[in-house]
Amino acid sequence: MSILIFDSGIGGLTVLREARVLLADRRFVYVADDAGFPYGDWEEPQLLKRMVDLFGTLIEKWDPRLIVIACNTASTLAIEALRKAYPDQEFVGTVPAIKPAAERTRSGLVSVLATPGTVRRQYTRDLIVDHASRCEVKLVGSTALARLAEQYMRGGFVDETAVAAEIAPCFEESEGRRTDIVVLACTHYPFLVNRMRKMAPWPVDWIDTSEAIARRAASLLEQAGEPVLADEALAEKGEDVAIFTSGIPDFSTRKLLSGFGLTSCQPL
Repeated sequence: MSILIFDSGIGGLTVLREARVLLADRRFVYVADDAGFPYGDWEEPQLLKRMVDLFGTLIEKWDPRLIVIACNTASTLAIEALRKAYPDQEFVGTVPAIKPAAERTRSGLVSVLATPGTVRRQYTRDLIVDHASRCEVKLVGSTALARLAEQYMRGGFVDETAVAAEIAPCFEESEGRRTDIVVLACTHYPFLVNRMRKMAPWPVDWIDTSEAIARRAASLLEQAGEPVLADEALAEKGEDVAIFTSGIPDFSTRKLLSGFGLTSCQPL
């Protein structure tokens, strides 16, 4: 059975990359709701309804063994509603890595770089209360980074001054201390992390959760008695496929997808 990885755009490819290493015997269906991109601009009730309806279609068509929601905005808003609407389907969500950031910081100054939707969500604030009460956590909502990441991955160029402007609020100084960790709370952002390092005013630890999400998916399958199969299973797993809700993507996007092992593109 397949694993479905879902995002509003191509950011979830960061999770797919890690999942294909850990679960090489599985067939992957990558779904980009690019017709709704970016999720951070939506009002919550409308986005929640869109997601619940869309997942009904996806589950009926693909019958996935596991669904990974590789999007912080979507997960923090909708994962509980999706579990309630589809109780027989197993979901893995993506949430800001606030707990590991709080465990790692030395200065006690942590920033969470996210979409405005993730920043607004009570779920995110509850994570801070539960896991980072001894830290000073700054939530930074970026309106442009996800779009910049999409442009970069498709075209190979990004305006570094624009990246610098988006990350600047993450860097705080207080009583001789400096921000030492920035949580990348959007799966698009790791695509730009090298540019972020270059434009940052000082070095910080950038936390990307993609590998942890893939490990969680692999762990759930292992707990269910479904370990990774032997190499001979690779020939039988079927073709990995990409689905875009707006239709077949352009040539540059299809070329990008092929680099992540997605050899077929289909409309929803």
